[in-house]
Amino acid sequence: MRLIKWMYMTLPAFVVAGCAVKGEKKNENEIKVLPVTRLIEKDTMLYRSYVANIQAVQNVEIRARVTGFLEKIYVDEGQEVRKGQLLFTISDAEYNAELAKARAVLSNVIAEAKAAELETERVKLLVDKKVVADSELDVAKARLLAAQARIDEARSAETNAAMRLSYTKVRAPFDGFIDRIPLKKGSLINEGSLFTTVSDTREVYAYFNVSETEYLRYTKSLAKGADHYKKVLLELADGTRYLHTGEIETIEGEFESNTGSIAFRARFPNPGKLLKHGASGKVKLASELDGVVIIPQKAVFEMQDKNYVFVVDEDNAVKMRSFSPQTRFAHFYIVASGLKPGERVVCEGVRNIRDGMKIEPRAISMDSLLRN
Repeated sequence: MRLIKWMYMTLPAFVVAGCAVKGEKKNENEIKVLPVTRLIEKDTMLYRSYVANIQAVQNVEIRARVTGFLEKIYVDEGQEVRKGQLLFTISDAEYNAELAKARAVLSNVIAEAKAAELETERVKLLVDKKVVADSELDVAKARLLAAQARIDEARSAETNAAMRLSYTKVRAPFDGFIDRIPLKKGSLINEGSLFTTVSDTREVYAYFNVSETEYLRYTKSLAKGADHYKKVLLELADGTRYLHTGEIETIEGEFESNTGSIAFRARFPNPGKLLKHGASGKVKLASELDGVVIIPQKAVFEMQDKNYVFVVDEDNAVKMRSFSPQTRFAHFYIVASGLKPGERVVCEGVRNIRDGMKIEPRAISMDSLLRN
């Protein structure tokens, strides 16, 4: 009795289990409805990203040109300054003394030259009256020329002294921003000591290296008159796009032997002073590709470092196919080889199917995928 009772109790469990197994098999044999797109050839604009080093158009070190003690600092680090604005002063007592001495010497030689000039005129009168020989006049003229030469020498010394005195007042060479100031008030300044750096960031340069292939593509585009390829975009370090468009100005004269790349320089306006000297970013360079095959990224899966898609045949059966991508942009791959225009591929849900399965395709145009 107990055995019969146990059989009756366990029988429903087996029935339920059997139903579950049958249900699973039924689900496995169910034909899946999957989105399928037909590959087409299309002209497309491709933006390639290159790491860029941003530099100010003018970035100048401010260094001392005379020796002395740093008396006063008129600016702070990071401050915006104007051309000619006073930045630092160096003790100037000795340079004032040098200038006063040079002016005194100049006054003395001017007086000597005046006396020599009068003497020359006096001797000339005597020569005209045959009182003295002509050689006396020649000697007087020589003395006058020597005195005038000493005036030129003294003027040069005065100018030099005045210039050295002016170097004790350090001014901004152009509009810009002050960098770090390593020296403090009272520091002994030697000739050549670094005060700070001034950067003019109203416009900035972005330097970036381009492969030889991309360089050739770019120059060929320009040769066709496509000057709009000079326009470039900038992506900031936080991933946001910089508001202003830049323009490629120049290309270096030779390729780097180690990397096979060549440096481009683009200029960007910087009216908001957002970009700083030494910042980084990514320059996006546009290039036009004619008649390329594009495939959605969601259609692609990787196995053993190779890229695959599921191609749908005329009987709606899927077949794994490997292909070689040329590059990737946004959510698409550009096909280098392995796929042809007109072929249909599963564009989503590739993880849920296997090679040889039949599906029910739901057609989606490539143009609609590109718009999304």
